[in-house]
Amino acid sequence: MNQLNLFIELTRLKKPIGYMLLFWPCAWGLTLVYDLSNNINVYFFYLLLFFLGSVLMRSAGCIVNDILDRKFDKQVARTKDRPIASGKIKISTGLFYAALLCALAFLVLINFNYFTILIALASMPLAFTYPLMKRYTYWPQLFLGVTFNYGLILGWTSISGNLNIIPIIFYFTGTHADYHKITDTPDKIEYDLLEMRSRLIFYTAWNIANRDKRLVVDPKPEKVAFEISRDDLKKFHGVYASELMPLKFEVYTKSAKLAMTPVGMDQELVLEATSANTFKQEIAGIEVTFEEDTMKLKMQGREVVFKIVPDDDSE
Repeated sequence: MNQLNLFIELTRLKKPIGYMLLFWPCAWGLTLVYDLSNNINVYFFYLLLFFLGSVLMRSAGCIVNDILDRKFDKQVARTKDRPIASGKIKISTGLFYAALLCALAFLVLINFNYFTILIALASMPLAFTYPLMKRYTYWPQLFLGVTFNYGLILGWTSISGNLNIIPIIFYFTGTHADYHKITDTPDKIEYDLLEMRSRLIFYTAWNIANRDKRLVVDPKPEKVAFEISRDDLKKFHGVYASELMPLKFEVYTKSAKLAMTPVGMDQELVLEATSANTFKQEIAGIEVTFEEDTMKLKMQGREVVFKIVPDDDSE
């Protein structure tokens, strides 16, 4: 019983924060990539595998950490009573426990695809060299963040079988110099901004969830025609001619819209108003602009100016 208590103390099983810091990125990556409309049992099975792997690997990491730091731990009040530092557990026994935990973790790992197994094995040096980072670098906590967030990539690849930019972006959102460090304090949280964002997210989600009709994603904007009165349309009436074209156009009102027809032909064009003096015919690709007694006709990149024909000359 005493050995069991020492094992629990050695692996920090009474302090779940460690293995949960490993597990949550795994769950995050898995949830990002998994289609929850598929078999949900597979999703929960993978969650269980990642949870077991997190507990086993964190426990093995704690043992390796205590072995490498045993000489320093003896000199610190907080750590001098740890099983390895105090001599209650031999180094050889600790190494045996670590090897056993890694073997059990490997049995969990082989349930995933080959790519996930490969990149998980590639993370082993990260898991066991953290204690050395405290001695040779100024950023041990940054290294710890890189190590603990590795599970997000494993969660993604366990389903997708490949790696792209999406999990990489999420992976680096959790790496910062204050990660899991004494300087990673609550006073750095902008509570007012956090409250504002939380309220915005909650009330937006609440509004969307309680709508009578589902929101339309990327709806096509409806074209709103410019409204112009019949009296205003009448001022554009008349026959227009140009020196550059042999055609004359008669402009008139039809069904509350401006229309134009080449004189002597039966081809009518009904125009849509876009402003007080500009009209378009989308199908024909025509834009007509009226200025005093002139009409500018734009078509296929060309612009032709027509002038209104006096009534005596319009016949």
